[in-house]
Amino acid sequence: MYVRPAAAAAAAFLGLTLTALSGTAQAAAADPGAPGAPGLPGPVVYAHRGASAYAPENTLASIDLAMRLGFDWVENDVQRTKDGELVVIHDDTLARTTDVEQAFPDRKPWRVKDFTAAEIATLDAGSWFDASFAGARVPTLREYLDRVQRNRQRLLLEIKKPELYPGIEEQTLHVLDEEGWLDRDHVRRRLVVQSFSTDSVRTVHGLRPDLVTAFLGTPAVADLPKYAAFTDRINPWHTTISADWVSAVHGLRGAHGRAMEVDTWIVDDAVTARKVQGMGVDGIITNAPDVVQRAVIGIGLGLGAFAR
Repeated sequence: MYVRPAAAAAAAFLGLTLTALSGTAQAAAADPGAPGAPGLPGPVVYAHRGASAYAPENTLASIDLAMRLGFDWVENDVQRTKDGELVVIHDDTLARTTDVEQAFPDRKPWRVKDFTAAEIATLDAGSWFDASFAGARVPTLREYLDRVQRNRQRLLLEIKKPELYPGIEEQTLHVLDEEGWLDRDHVRRRLVVQSFSTDSVRTVHGLRPDLVTAFLGTPAVADLPKYAAFTDRINPWHTTISADWVSAVHGLRGAHGRAMEVDTWIVDDAVTARKVQGMGVDGIITNAPDVVQRAVIGIGLGLGAFAR
């Protein structure tokens, strides 16, 4: 269980700034084809599995909270059920984030792909985090997209463990299309598809070359040109990068002919947020988006003391 950091006196001063500037800065960075916005604080902050430091990850409650905190971009994980429904959950088993062990004690190891969508829909995906979230559910991808759309948010969608789900790339794109997420506006401004699987990212790019894609990992500098052929972003774990590595990524043009970007994960504290900002990253993926945004805006406005 995460505990929300206490709001300092400076938070009141920064409250309106966070809402106004985070929206402005993130909107400026959201369109891969749009020019940048010089002078605005950066990098873009992505709410990892929603505002998952404060609400159960990958639930509708978590993305609703991200919206209330003022964050446009949310990140999620997509997997597939036994009967072919795409659902939003991180682990390939249901045990950590639901009550599946109590509900289906004889179904160990409780893999997502061994349960139907109807069975998963009966599970409590909130009580493990806090009793106040009892009754939260594992959303289907369609339900999740509907809520993100209603919230007027943007989506960093991860295809999780594609090796377990043959054809999941095409199926995911099919659902995105049916739900209205592959029109020009969404493709240009509101959607990025990522994966730890090189083959999966390459497949998505082949099926929809117009989509912005990202590879999760930290390739060696010598290998970066290979990735530039089919992706636009390299999204590494923050402990694996340096300013020189970030600069090497920025020095390449990605699949859409623009400078490649770097969105790093998972950064949940102000010190690390300022560190990776100093390396020049374009985005920070975080469970605690408010903490990170205060840190990076504080630097951008010369208010470093307020972000501590």
